[in-house]
Amino acid sequence: MEAAMHALIREAEALCLRTGVTFTPPRRRVLELLAASKIPMKAYDLISQAGADGHPFKPPTVYRALEFLCQLGLVHRIEQDATFVACCHSGHTQPVALFVCNSCLKVTEVAYPNVAKVLENAAQAQGFQVESIVVEGRGQCAPCAQAA
Repeated sequence: MEAAMHALIREAEALCLRTGVTFTPPRRRVLELLAASKIPMKAYDLISQAGADGHPFKPPTVYRALEFLCQLGLVHRIEQDATFVACCHSGHTQPVALFVCNSCLKVTEVAYPNVAKVLENAAQAQGFQVESIVVEGRGQCAPCAQAA
C-alpha cells in the first residue's frame, strides 16, 4: 500500500472513531480498492474485486459501504457514469468539482467554494432549497491533450 492509501485509511478510522460508527472490513476493503485504483470504478467492479480473497461480498454490502464512504467524504460518486473514486483531499469540508479525462480516465479534484456559494444564492433567489450540488466536467487532462 502506498502512503496516500495509508493516510486515507487512517483518516477513515479517525472519522469513524470521532462519529462513533464502525469501520467494518467491507468498508475498509472498498476504500482500499478505490484508493489503489488509478481510474474510477463501477460498483460491480468493486463487487468482483472485493471478494478476490475467496470471501465474496454481496452487492448490498458493497453498495452500503460506498454510501457510507461517500457520506464521510472519503469517496466521491461521479454522477455522469455512476463510478466511484477515492477522495484526494480527505477531511475537506468544501465542495469539490471532479474533472474526468476522456482519454486516460484520470480524475482531478478541485475545491470550488465560491462557485458553490453562487449556485446556492441563485437557487435561493428562486425559492429553491439546494440539498446537493454536483459539478463534473469531462474533457482531456493536460498530458493527454498534449499527446493528441
